[in-house]
This record gives sequence, structure tokens and C-alpha cells, in this order.
Amino acid sequence: MKAIVVTDEAAGTAGMKLVERPDPPAAINDVIVQVHASGFVPTEMEWPSTWKDRLGRDRTPSIPGHELAGVVTALGYGTTGVSVGQRVLGLADWHRDGTLAEYVAIEARNLAPLPGDVDFTVGASLPISGLTAWQGLFDHGRLKAGQSVLAHGAAGAVGTMVTQLAREAGAYIIGTGRAADRQKALDFGANEFVDLANDALEDVGGVDLAFDVIGGDIQKRSASLIRPGGTLVTVVGPPEARPADGLAIDFVVESDRGQLSEIVQRVRDGRLRTNIGTVATLDDAVAALNPTERLKGKSIIRLRP
Repeated sequence: MKAIVVTDEAAGTAGMKLVERPDPPAAINDVIVQVHASGFVPTEMEWPSTWKDRLGRDRTPSIPGHELAGVVTALGYGTTGVSVGQRVLGLADWHRDGTLAEYVAIEARNLAPLPGDVDFTVGASLPISGLTAWQGLFDHGRLKAGQSVLAHGAAGAVGTMVTQLAREAGAYIIGTGRAADRQKALDFGANEFVDLANDALEDVGGVDLAFDVIGGDIQKRSASLIRPGGTLVTVVGPPEARPADGLAIDFVVESDRGQLSEIVQRVRDGRLRTNIGTVATLDDAVAALNPTERLKGKSIIRLRP
């Protein structure tokens, strides 16, 4: 099969190569999925799991990509919950070869049904962005109606999901980002917008939940804005600052079939819009994932028409 591999951590995405790899076998509880579309997160090149296995051993050449939409073609021994020919989407294990390939082996529990009226490109854009937003807001942030959310990177792939899900839950959303992102953030449901380069973040006053995808100084300043009993949620590693009278939680997104199904249903009925940027073929993936300009929205590699 054709696949993108990486071997040089220092080179990052610039070290990507399109090669031929053996088709993956189906282990116990595994599913083989013919990948129709794969999502990609640029920060994967910084994740230790891209380069090392769980015991810290080199696992290159490794296939990146962890989001997929496709069709089940084979089941491993003992696999239940999915069937051959079924359309699925899901989140692949961090330490296994990923989804920038024509086929991927993935545990059945990491897959959810993809309804026939949801395009594969849309399906592949949902697992990481959608589950990150859902888990950060509801599992870790315990968001309730009437609360306020400071959504950093509000025009990005995760930020637009955070904004829409929080808005649906009855929250007031203050989005942040670059000046050029203002209209997009508002279009996706932010009630107001802070240009981090030119506006004073502290002018937003207190918030119940800050969703951090940036880290550093912005994270520290956000911690000081958390109201008593509120939460700073971050996906960029252990927080460097904590609210004076609240929680600071860093988390790594986890696969969850039920949550993914809830997200897909919201896409189907129009409550949730995707934020897809670049869409390219596998043959063009290396160039597409090494852009000369900043990527906007979710990058999707389409493997089949």
C-alpha cells in the first residue's frame, strides 16, 4: 500500500516521504480500515509517540496521522461491534502506525459508525478536534449553561468546535486569535473576540472556563482570569500557572465512541459545522503538509475519490 512515513524527528513534516509499505495485518480485536480520508495535526511531529513506542524504543519509519474515515475491510480474531463493509470514523492509537496510508489497523473500540450522509472528508475532520473540544468542555471543564468560556485559537480546528459546542450548551464565548481571525471566530458563534496582538486580554474580566491551545504567556494570563470555582483547561502540557481559586487541568484527548457519535449527529442535523482548510490527495500530501503559508482549518488528506 501507499503510505506517508517519517524517519527524522529533526526534519519534522519536511522529512515526510511517500513510500510503499506492507498492508497491515489484523491482530486480535483489530479492524482493518480502507482509509478514504485522513486528518492531520501538525504538532504530531513533536509528539514522542510519533518516534518511540511505549517502551521508549525507536519505531521509525512510522506512519503519522491519527484521524480517519473509511470502510472496514477485515476483522481480527474476536473483534466485535463493527462489520466488514461498514463506514466508520475514528481515532487511531498514538503509538501505532497511523492513517496517512491506504489501510490502517485500529482497535474496534476506537471506531464509531459514519452515516452514509456524512462525507468521508467531513468525517476525518472530526475525531481529534471534536473530541478535544467535547472532553475539555464537558468532562474536564464541567461546563454549565450560563457560564462564560474564553476560547483561545477560536478560528482554528479545535477552537471552532469549542465555540460551537459551548454555544449550544448555553455558554457565553469570548474567542481569541489574530486580527484576521475575528470574523471567522464570530461566524462560528463567538459572542465577542479578542485580538491577542492588539487588545488587552485582561479586559475580558473573569471567566468560568478558559480553553487553552497556546500555552506560555497567554496561558499564564488566562489563569488569572478564572473565577472562583472555575477551570483552566489546556492541551499543551502541564500548566505553568494555576487559578488562585480554581482548577488547572491538562489532558490528552481519548477515543470515545459515544462522544464521537454525538458529534457526528450534530454535524448531520446542522448544529455543528466543520472547519476544513487544506484538502489534498496522498500523492500531494507531502507538499500540502509543508505549506509556505500558515495552515488555516483542518488539514485533510483524501485517499480515495
